[in-house]
Amino acid sequence: MNSIEDLHRAVVACTICPRLVAYRERVARTKRRMYMDWDYWGRPLSGFGDPNARLLVLGLAPAAHGGNRTGRMFTGDRSGDWLYGALHATGFANQPTSEHRDDGLALHGAYVSAALRCAPPDNKPLPEELASCRAYLLRELALLHGLRVVLALGKIAFDAYLATFPPRGIAMPRPRPRFAHAAAYAMPDGLTLLASYHPSQRNTQTGLLTAPMFHAVFAAAADLISVPAHEPARPSPSNPR
Repeated sequence: MNSIEDLHRAVVACTICPRLVAYRERVARTKRRMYMDWDYWGRPLSGFGDPNARLLVLGLAPAAHGGNRTGRMFTGDRSGDWLYGALHATGFANQPTSEHRDDGLALHGAYVSAALRCAPPDNKPLPEELASCRAYLLRELALLHGLRVVLALGKIAFDAYLATFPPRGIAMPRPRPRFAHAAAYAMPDGLTLLASYHPSQRNTQTGLLTAPMFHAVFAAAADLISVPAHEPARPSPSNPR
């Protein structure tokens, strides 16, 4: 996997986790009534975006009737509407919507991935499934040479990024970073880790995450990226909510 294209091919062909394989394929066969005319993707999803990205957006996993249907990360569901709306508002995307793989969406300076590459039952991945997928995130971190910021959407994604430190031979910072919305940490791999609540319907419909809160985190990422590489950013963690 010496290129992003090689990595994409490896991810799409993955069958390591039997539970996830069975679930994603069953969903693709049975479908949801409103999508009966869709030819579901039903396979793992690779990352999507600019190979020269300075921002990596890391989510949880494809949605069963979102990415698992459309074949692209955060595409075809409400979470994707929030994500690409925020990326467009901050100059990382050419349009605010992501409906299907051929809708013309392009990212500029950003790459979207996830801790898990298959839709998990009830959106709850098992620890061993996350561990199996970690190799793909490690390769992305190695191949995306221009990264400056990792924006983790939710605690599982936040922890998935931290879990890449031991395999990379990088010491975990002490104290260990704590997940909190809008928290920011300068990390020993030279990147800045930002955190946001995940734009799931549960979080957005209850008001735990509002559009201004979400857009502000992406604006913070854009500001950090605009700092010249020789000038270290000095983010400070916010208080947990």
